[in-house]
Amino acid sequence: MKEIEPRTSLNSTVRIPGSKSISHRSAIAASLAMGESTLRGFLACEDTLYTIGVLRDLGVEISPEGETLQVKGMGGRFSPVHGRKEFYVGNSGTSIRLLLSTVSLARGEFLLTGSSQLLRRPIGELVDALNQLGVDIICVEQNGCPPALVRAQGIRGGRVTMSGEKSSQYLSSLLLSGPYAEKGVEVEITGRLVSRPYVDITIEVMRKFGVSVDRDGYRYFMVPPGDGYLPCEFSIEGDVSAASYFWAAAAVTGGRVTTENIKPHTSRQGDIGFLEILQEMGCHVERETERVTVCGGPLSGIEANMEAIPDQVPTLASVALFADGSTAIRNVPHLRYKESDRLRNIALEWGKLGGRVEEVADGLIIRAGTGLRGARVEPHDDHRLAMSLAVVGLKVPGVRIKDEDCVNKSFPRFWELWDGL
Repeated sequence: MKEIEPRTSLNSTVRIPGSKSISHRSAIAASLAMGESTLRGFLACEDTLYTIGVLRDLGVEISPEGETLQVKGMGGRFSPVHGRKEFYVGNSGTSIRLLLSTVSLARGEFLLTGSSQLLRRPIGELVDALNQLGVDIICVEQNGCPPALVRAQGIRGGRVTMSGEKSSQYLSSLLLSGPYAEKGVEVEITGRLVSRPYVDITIEVMRKFGVSVDRDGYRYFMVPPGDGYLPCEFSIEGDVSAASYFWAAAAVTGGRVTTENIKPHTSRQGDIGFLEILQEMGCHVERETERVTVCGGPLSGIEANMEAIPDQVPTLASVALFADGSTAIRNVPHLRYKESDRLRNIALEWGKLGGRVEEVADGLIIRAGTGLRGARVEPHDDHRLAMSLAVVGLKVPGVRIKDEDCVNKSFPRFWELWDGL
């Protein structure tokens, strides 16, 4: 149980660890490259450790040295496996989705599974797409969720059409493995692609490892068959999602917080857009080459389309409790399929603190809190809920967070840095 200590007039500087999203993708690209790559700033958290664990089990040599990862890639030719091999990835939806295509490049029978929560997270559309590309893969329970069984013999490739409305990770998965598909991969997206910036991250990582993706906006993507990834030295910038909690700390306390290792002018991470939301609400933001400073001010409610940056919804929901008027969070129905049903659980847990939160079909409506009070709250094993509830605790005495170690999923040093504010 973690009780949050209220703060006033913050004036702090925090160095943010490497991006989880980039760490996942760069580890996969480096493992598929032929030769040795160096990944600097790699985030070793619960999720990324599951990813590199699977890659190691496929025969890739991966050596951590502090925040640096040495990877000896195998050129897409993994060690063959005899008999069935099981890969457990905990509650890492990113791991299972990105790795389904990577594992399909191997030779052997693989079962990918995870925690009880992961077994409720959808992967059916990705499984269907891989089937269309010549992969023998099924959802074992035939419910569109893990466990997934892959009888891997490589990816034939070709053209596939898939929806973009539940997760952009399906597309990222196909793109990452695309250079090693026999015929390459073409993907046409139907409907509106959610979380678009994460696809941009995937394509940028691929480019750094020597592979270009032809695209038509967010509707059509093509990876031709070719020589595959080239090994390289790759630097991973700070995690903007992680920085957002410290920006929110400045917002709700009226203080000043500087985050280092963040590149606001060049970052492909969509969550950098949260700075514009904070400015609209009344904060002052200073952007430098590799750091961002947020200064809190009187906050006002806004209407926010969060489709492109859904991971910022819990953070915004915390700030909104202290903003005059109401804040409407829209276009994020896919948040019901994250580590938890984030829309439902935000309404539930923020309500325990006296927050006036209305759950609607595609988001939330949050009204300024006048009767906020401390309480014991449950993050539902969701790292982003736990860290966002810590923001509320800076202003509301007596906020006690159960199972606080769930932050290890993405940010193992969170409490250390938070307590140092």
